[in-house]
Amino acid sequence: MAQPSKSAYFNHDELKDLKSAYEKGGLENAASLIQQKLNVLHNVQLNIAVTGDSGAGKSTFIDAIRGVQGDDEGAAETGTTETTMKPTPYPHPNLPNVCFWDLPGIGTPNFPAKTYMSAMNFQKYDFFIIILHGRFRENDVSIANEIKRLGKNLYFVRSKIDNDLYSMRKKNKTLNEEEELKKIRRDCVSKLKVAGFSAPTVFLISSFEMNDFDFPELRETLANNLDDLKKQAFLMSLPNTTLEIINNKRKELKKRIWMLATISGSVGAIPVPGLSFSCDIGVLVSAIKEFRKYLGLDDASLQRLAKMTGKPVEDLKAVVKTPLLGEVNKEFVIRMLMGSVFVGISTAEVVLDFIPVVGSIFGAASSFCLTYKILNNALDELAENAQRVVKAAFGTD
Repeated sequence: MAQPSKSAYFNHDELKDLKSAYEKGGLENAASLIQQKLNVLHNVQLNIAVTGDSGAGKSTFIDAIRGVQGDDEGAAETGTTETTMKPTPYPHPNLPNVCFWDLPGIGTPNFPAKTYMSAMNFQKYDFFIIILHGRFRENDVSIANEIKRLGKNLYFVRSKIDNDLYSMRKKNKTLNEEEELKKIRRDCVSKLKVAGFSAPTVFLISSFEMNDFDFPELRETLANNLDDLKKQAFLMSLPNTTLEIINNKRKELKKRIWMLATISGSVGAIPVPGLSFSCDIGVLVSAIKEFRKYLGLDDASLQRLAKMTGKPVEDLKAVVKTPLLGEVNKEFVIRMLMGSVFVGISTAEVVLDFIPVVGSIFGAASSFCLTYKILNNALDELAENAQRVVKAAFGTD
């Protein structure tokens, strides 16, 4: 049997436990631990704090990164004066366990600097984003230094770059945008250095142009600085604005397939009519629906994307060419299994390097192979359709 090694979502000790569980109680015993890990994946909490001056663009940023428009239900409250009187949660519309928190400004009568940190309960947040527009104030320094003291990650975001460039362009028709962006960045960095930050990174963004300026780099940086569990939650929460986002989601979801296949072939398995193996069809139904939701192909996500891009939702749905967006139920999955030509799948076709009990799985449960292949193909098919939707929404090739 293969020795435990590095595995997506499982640390070394958990892999040892998984191997031991199989040796003591067989595949069903190991599947119980795998189900526990899947439950953790579904329920992992990610709390992101967003702070900055009133009018800096906090609310617009919170809506943009959740794929929400200002007039949608659940949109963040906006205003030119301080509208946030307490830490206000804005959960993701599809993944409520991913939550952005709009923190009120420091130094106001409601939140004087000396009591601000304790009132905001800084410990609860996984990382912080300070939205800047204009000068970097002493209060911002106070917040940033406290975040550093707590050992939390902090990101400086300079918002409304599109507005700045528009104003400059009105004054200078031959504006060199690249040079102006460099000037803005140097100015922000120099002020942060004066405030005591030795090598600060500042992301220049527009919340209305999520694929331009530094917004893609910001998304990538935020994801890469999270552990595996929270990273997958963050990636799944991103609105589909680029093909890269969809590819990243597909990679993360592929890491779950061996776990789902193990459970389908063991716990709660029932015979499939006309086939010589058993599986948990409910697992397959739920997995396909989850893949569809995470890849932004559910009705609510398509409506939000259409609204974001100004395209009719019918145009986005027209490019979808898969029955997987229809009614997915027990009967649908059984038809998929009956029509499958993948029963002869070999171990070489499955990504096995992170499965500690793989030899025994293939020896004991042929249903693992077919279930793995069915889910893998379903995921690829949904991801390809999600890419077509993004191309139609944003007019990209």
